[in-house]
Amino acid sequence: MIKDKESPIRSCHFVYIVALVFGTIIQFSDESEFVVDMSKTSLIHVPKDLPPKTKVLDLSQNNISELHLSDINFLSGLRVLRLSHNRIQGLDISIFKFNHDLEYLDLSHNQLQKISCHPITTTLKHLDLSFNDFDALPICKEFGNLTQLNFLGLSATKLQQLDLLPIAHLHLSCILLDLEDYMKENKKESLQILNTKKLHLVFHPNSFFSVQVNISANSLGCLQLTNIKLNDYNCQVLLKFLSGLTGGPTLLNFTLNHMETTWKCLVKVFQFLWPKPVEYLNIYNLTIVESIDEEVFTYYKTTLKALKIEHITNKVFIFSQTALYTVFSEMNILMLTISDTRFIHMLCPQEPSTFKFLNFTQNSFTDSVFQNCDTLARLETLILQKNELKDLFKTSLMTKDMLSLETLDVSWNSLEYDRSNGNCSWVGSIVVLNLSSNALTDSVFRCLPPRIKVLDLHNNRIRSIPKDVTGLETLQELNLASNSLAHLPGCGIFSSLSILIIDYNSVSNPSADFFQSCQKIRSLKAGNNPFQCSCELRDFIQSVGQVSSDVVEGWPESYKCDYPESYKGTPLKDFQVSELSCNTALLIVTIVVPGLVLAVAVTVLCIYLDLPWYLRMVCQWTQTRRRARNVPLEELQRTLQFHAFISYSEHDSAWVKNELIPNLEKEDIRICLHERNFVAGKSIVENIINCIEKSYKSIFVLSPNFVQSEWCHYELYFAHHNLFHEGSNNLILILLEPIPQNTVPDRYHKLRALMAQRTYLEWPKEKSKHGLFWANIRAAFNIKLRLVTENDDVKG
Repeated sequence: MIKDKESPIRSCHFVYIVALVFGTIIQFSDESEFVVDMSKTSLIHVPKDLPPKTKVLDLSQNNISELHLSDINFLSGLRVLRLSHNRIQGLDISIFKFNHDLEYLDLSHNQLQKISCHPITTTLKHLDLSFNDFDALPICKEFGNLTQLNFLGLSATKLQQLDLLPIAHLHLSCILLDLEDYMKENKKESLQILNTKKLHLVFHPNSFFSVQVNISANSLGCLQLTNIKLNDYNCQVLLKFLSGLTGGPTLLNFTLNHMETTWKCLVKVFQFLWPKPVEYLNIYNLTIVESIDEEVFTYYKTTLKALKIEHITNKVFIFSQTALYTVFSEMNILMLTISDTRFIHMLCPQEPSTFKFLNFTQNSFTDSVFQNCDTLARLETLILQKNELKDLFKTSLMTKDMLSLETLDVSWNSLEYDRSNGNCSWVGSIVVLNLSSNALTDSVFRCLPPRIKVLDLHNNRIRSIPKDVTGLETLQELNLASNSLAHLPGCGIFSSLSILIIDYNSVSNPSADFFQSCQKIRSLKAGNNPFQCSCELRDFIQSVGQVSSDVVEGWPESYKCDYPESYKGTPLKDFQVSELSCNTALLIVTIVVPGLVLAVAVTVLCIYLDLPWYLRMVCQWTQTRRRARNVPLEELQRTLQFHAFISYSEHDSAWVKNELIPNLEKEDIRICLHERNFVAGKSIVENIINCIEKSYKSIFVLSPNFVQSEWCHYELYFAHHNLFHEGSNNLILILLEPIPQNTVPDRYHKLRALMAQRTYLEWPKEKSKHGLFWANIRAAFNIKLRLVTENDDVKG
């Protein structure tokens, strides 16, 4: 989140080399036949079965001792060949004459003593012959034709001024010169390097610096020295060696790598470089030996802009900290980086400082650093990452006099904030604050700079954002990743928020209102949370689909269901749930309304069909049938006492008694009538059931009067039930008078059904037809009469 202001620093690192090698490999990596990696495979010679289409061939770190034309002449498309760290002793340049596309050739770290010069492909851009056993620099006149050459690596034990003359007209980006085995007695040698932007000199790692060769360079912009071992006695040898290299006006970047020195000599090197045109001084892997005492350092007006020291090993255990820290704190430069040194403190400059950028990453600074320091008013960026800061309140006090401070990085400390210490006192100029990887809780939101725009709080102990927090209206970018937040915060208190990072938290049900609340959001990173796939989450998923695909970072691969178990691992975009199960109102309507409709319908139907009456009748009939369930058939037959039970309305009793009964009884048909056969003491319903049960037939005299009689309807109902129970045709319907269809009540649906389905006998008004009517009645009893007779015989 915090950008290193030293990024523009020109470096001697071989960026071009890396880009060429890896760029070429990446270019062909999609077709495996073009890339062959056989490094570290203990080869003793170049394999003969290489694919002819090979473009990148890595044979480094093997035991190859010889190269022949037949090894690579068939690889016409070869562009990259790495043969470093082998045992090659001799090289004939002509073996590459068929490799017309060769751009990168690495033969470093072999045992080469000589090369046979021949014309070589002019496409070569990188040639590394360093760390070999050459006596003189291995320069062929044919190298002068390598007009595309950018990097050249060489090694030698002797140097001559015009060794590089064959390539003097080439404009190289970098020359690597290995002088590890350079002979010390060669005191009067010199070497002129004409056209190169970068020069990297490597010396013997275990020998004190003693090279006295005079190396001059015309247009050198970057100088790097590796393996510099100094003491108080040979320090001047290095300074004399640097005189010819650092005098040019174009040298802006100077790097010392793997440097061992006394403190006194290091200060002399600083003093030597101070008036030089060097703008960027970098020291990597510095070891301080012997003693650290106070040294006189004059801070001349300097063009030096930045000093960067990474990884200091201090082998002096007892020393004056003031002597050490003062040299750095009083430097009149813009940028100072001292990282990975385990310094325990840094002094506040005694005079108003020119520092705009300070980086003290990975030291041991405590909360006392820069307290009450009012001389850093120009400081814009302060990085105290990976130190031992513990109190956020004291950190805020540290900044109160840094009036130009805009960026502060105190990540990877042990910071906490306790409100009992008081309100924080941040300088108002801070706009970028990195508080990540500390021990901060929810209370940190009450201790923030007033005009903060970018805030990094990832990897802390935050569970929620207090709702009453104020003063964060300018916040534009907020990183809350790797905390314990359970909810996706809205933008009520972050009215300017445009970037929110909240992945790796405990967010299970992000609010669907987030995008509505955060109108200015242009980037949301909320993946890798334990999402609970539910109705609430469905609304959030729908809201994600309504914003641009660039807004939600990591969608959909980082957004997966964690619960319930049945959906675990399911991408949120594939999670589906019905509208009915999520909409409570709709669910109630769907369930309750049909239920109410059904209840109303049943009620209406019950009223319409007189269902309670039918239920009561079924109950009565069932009870009667239960009493007769265990009666044997013979006994049941002996209980049949009547041929017919007659059901009629009292209004039709005159016809029944004067016409129907006399005509039936004269034929010896025994009739059951309610007025003479109902048993006293029993209910009417029970008497009706008993009479129907003891009769073979049930005769119903239908008329408008019958329809109006409820008891007649009871008798018809029970007789109809008996019909289905006995499985016999025991109903005789006599239509005494016509019954209009609209006069039959709706609840008497059985009567309607019987009249529609069954044949009934209609009483004729003409006397001439009466005889036929009675004949049909007697015919209905003929078969049963014989059965009755048989039963009577059984009784006898």
